[in-house]
Amino acid sequence: QVQLVESGGGLVQAGGSLRLSCAASGRTFSTYAMGWFGQAPGKEREFVAGVSWTGPHTYYADSVKGRFTISRDNAKNTVYLQMNRLAPEDTAVYYCAATHLGTARAMVKTQDIWGQGTQVTVSS
Repeated sequence: QVQLVESGGGLVQAGGSLRLSCAASGRTFSTYAMGWFGQAPGKEREFVAGVSWTGPHTYYADSVKGRFTISRDNAKNTVYLQMNRLAPEDTAVYYCAATHLGTARAMVKTQDIWGQGTQVTVSS
């Protein structure tokens, strides 16, 4: 089983960019679909993006399509979320999640493992 540690959050102005990283421990990282979720203050955690365990297949929430890109580097046991053209409504704690042998789309409903989260704050 893997453990997940997110990093890369911070404060950024609207229109700016951030890249989040999620480092996984364990030697089975490549068998996990990975995803990013955001939880804004007072709201439920929501799916943002997912990538399949096989690598090339990705899936995004409509609100981030064309702005965010998820990618994975199995050699580094790391998944990334490149966030461009950030807006104040993107402000949230962002969590990394993993699902064994999952698909990018299935990450929306199924998550086996969670990280501790990293705060992203976008100022207007």
